[in-house]
Amino acid sequence: MTEWSEAELYRRGARTLVSSWEAYADGGRGAAVARLPGVVVAVFPRDPERQILNNALLDRDLNARERTDALNAMQASYAAAGVSGFAAWAHETDQDMGADLRARGFAISDSTRAMGIDLDHISLPRPEIELAPPTWPEILRIAEIPAGFGGPAGPGGFAALIAVSDGMPAATVATFDRDGDCGIYNLATVPQARRRGLGTALATLAAHEARARGCRTATLQATPMAEKIYAAIGFRDLGLILEYTQSGAG
Repeated sequence: MTEWSEAELYRRGARTLVSSWEAYADGGRGAAVARLPGVVVAVFPRDPERQILNNALLDRDLNARERTDALNAMQASYAAAGVSGFAAWAHETDQDMGADLRARGFAISDSTRAMGIDLDHISLPRPEIELAPPTWPEILRIAEIPAGFGGPAGPGGFAALIAVSDGMPAATVATFDRDGDCGIYNLATVPQARRRGLGTALATLAAHEARARGCRTATLQATPMAEKIYAAIGFRDLGLILEYTQSGAG
């Protein structure tokens, strides 16, 4: 087929992301992911997942009635679970959704850049790097994620890589495949090993590994620090995902 459009890559990335939330919820006490009209609501009432995974992904291009229904359903889902601190995610182009969120007391607290790649167009060659066995506690340590997140062995369906520098595990990345798309998450390098190209090498290897598994695309959300890393590999900009939260919620 022809190269994937930006809209197609965004949709594939959103589906993979939601599936990854469901994998976490499968092992979480009282956790659930609800696919509701206009919104997907991930509810994690217990720590440590409560600190990170209470997110709602809002659909794009809803009409006024659909936006109202989606936002009502989102807020009702979290209220029923006793969760007051959560983030509502909306694409930067969805100005009407942003206005509706602001009218309900939400404000932008963070953002990440959605990015995607056709895996037939990886810009960098497969790197040769030393790897260590990817144990879940070590992945959490490198990524500075609270201990116990995702359970003792991690959620099902994820794969991970850990790169070695100076004889020590120094960088990690996690992947999650869904219907030919590879979600790339939690790319992280320990402070003492940064600025050596290790993150770029590990993310490039993850893309090549995904293609070898038969995936056709890869998608992710990049922090400002990581955007250039992914762009060098060939990932395309799919727009900002704006994270809206309510002041004082926790």
